[in-house]
Amino acid sequence: MNHIDFPENIKRLFEEKVGAMKDKLTIPPPVFDAMKGEFLKFDEENSTLDNRFPILREQLNPYGTVQGGVIAAAVDNTIGPLSMLVAPPNFTRHMELKYRRTVLPGSGYIFVTGRFIERKGRQLFFTASVHDNNGREYVFAKSMHWIF
Repeated sequence: MNHIDFPENIKRLFEEKVGAMKDKLTIPPPVFDAMKGEFLKFDEENSTLDNRFPILREQLNPYGTVQGGVIAAAVDNTIGPLSMLVAPPNFTRHMELKYRRTVLPGSGYIFVTGRFIERKGRQLFFTASVHDNNGREYVFAKSMHWIF
């Protein structure tokens, strides 16, 4: 497990959840680092994780707005770690995003709040909201994961 500055409760829970696998995993993953993501807060009681991602020039599409795939990656980089904190090892089976408005570079950052909804057998259900620092929503996402 790599060293990263993130809230102590998140670091402790990652280490507890992955156990002996911690030396085989890269936490955070290289894609999270490449996006310059930041873990902001994990609310264990409500099963939510808040992350922040800067809007980088290289993430813009020809129209000058953040490319949808980059936004999807930010969602995946929030729900994925959340799934590790709330459930046994799992993987994304299906993820759906509803884009409500474009993300302009002047916003500075996008914030992603992931929420664990429920478990049904081997299926895990999550939602995520991508928003600005004022709570204005850009994207709403749903994700279903499958426990190994």
